[in-house]
Amino acid sequence: MKNIDEILAMAQNVQNELQKAQDQLDTIEVEGVSGGGLVKVKASAKGRIISIAIDDSLIEVSEKQMLEDLLAAAFNDARAKADAVSGQEMSKMTSGLPLPPGFKLPF
Repeated sequence: MKNIDEILAMAQNVQNELQKAQDQLDTIEVEGVSGGGLVKVKASAKGRIISIAIDDSLIEVSEKQMLEDLLAAAFNDARAKADAVSGQEMSKMTSGLPLPPGFKLPF
């Protein structure tokens, strides 16, 4: 069995790697789309909204409800993609860690 210093060093290394992975997630961009591309939302893999693009054809008072619905759909699409990328990136990072079976990291 490893001594306590080795275990603590491994734990510190895991914590550092997790922080690097979390920081990297904010640099990965995904794009949520709705309305056949009329509304686009760019977000980071952490879910931070970077930009929103709305096609000019939607900027009419009579189309307000549809625009609001399309924005919500684009946000949800971007969030789903961000969650998927985040999960992939974190599983890459944790695949080499000697974690006990069933151990889940807090994210």
